[in-house]
Amino acid sequence: MTKKEARVPEVGCRAAITNRAGQLLLIQRLREPEAGCWGLPGGKIDFGEQVEVAVVREISEELGVEIALDGLACIAQTIKCGDGRHWVAPVYHAHIAAGTPSLMEPEKHGGWGWFDLESLPDELTSPTR
Repeated sequence: MTKKEARVPEVGCRAAITNRAGQLLLIQRLREPEAGCWGLPGGKIDFGEQVEVAVVREISEELGVEIALDGLACIAQTIKCGDGRHWVAPVYHAHIAAGTPSLMEPEKHGGWGWFDLESLPDELTSPTR
C-alpha cells in the first residue's frame, strides 16, 4: 500500500447534552455512517481547531444552541459502520447554556429529541452506545 492509499482515522467530536430532568438529547442521522440511527450531536474537528471549540461550534451549527461543557465523558470510536471510515471522537458532558434546540441541518438530520436514559431509541449510533 502506498502512502497515497494509506487510510488513517479521522477526528470528530460529540456532546452528551443532558437537561435538568436527566434526559439525553439525541439527533437522528440521515447520512452514513449509521444512517437512520439516533446519536449524540457533533461533527468533524477542523485542522488547527481546539476540540472544545469544535464541540461548541458543531452543536451550534446542528441545533442552534449554545452549550457549556461539563467535562470529558469518554473517547468513542466508529469503525466501518456503513461508510468504511474510522472515526475517533472525544465526547463531552454538556448542558444548554442558551437557546432552544431546533433542526438546523434537515438535509443531515431527521429530527432531535430528549430521551430518558431508561428508554433510549433501539437504533443508536456506536458512540452513543
